[in-house]
Amino acid sequence: MHADATVLIPAFNEEATIASVVAPARKAGFRVVVVDDGSSDGTAAAAAAAGASVVRLERNQGKGGAYAAGLRLVTSPYVILLDADLVGLRPEHLQELLEPVVSGEADMSVGVFRGGRFLSDLGNRITPQLSGQRAMKAELLKSLPELQNSRYDVELKLTRWARKQGWRVKYVPLYGLGQKLKEEKRGLLAGLAHRMRMYAQILRYLFRFRD
Repeated sequence: MHADATVLIPAFNEEATIASVVAPARKAGFRVVVVDDGSSDGTAAAAAAAGASVVRLERNQGKGGAYAAGLRLVTSPYVILLDADLVGLRPEHLQELLEPVVSGEADMSVGVFRGGRFLSDLGNRITPQLSGQRAMKAELLKSLPELQNSRYDVELKLTRWARKQGWRVKYVPLYGLGQKLKEEKRGLLAGLAHRMRMYAQILRYLFRFRD
């Protein structure tokens, strides 16, 4: 199965991993758009060298802002969203993620780590709705209100919007795929601080929009 889809990857200081995410997506036959969200390292150069089209943002705008900027380059009917710090990504993961949407089984698919890295697996099992690995029609992502103003809470907003709009959502296990922890990338203290800021914004969103 192959469909006309664009892989959209927001990236902030992900020079170490971005090429290993872009390369399998390109091997799967998809166009890849990487949004360099105000990085201070070589993320943009590494992504371009791996075959991605790169959008560079002068200042960090968060995940939603990066998606909104990248969507301007998306002309395909489908979009696949990936995080820039994945470990173990293979071309078949992208096909597995996209297939339920192309076949009409789901309006949005959400990838869940299985058998990759223990802590990545654990996090996805506890909060699968926070997964950044998704596929959907591009028009559905564009329909998310205030996309450009979303930072760490963009996945929760997508999940809530999908429920409100009656989208059919399918969770897809992605075996052998994992993610680098923020503590690994930034050091223990800086990684923990970043994680706490992320959780704080997610909690603010949850309390603000309790159903």
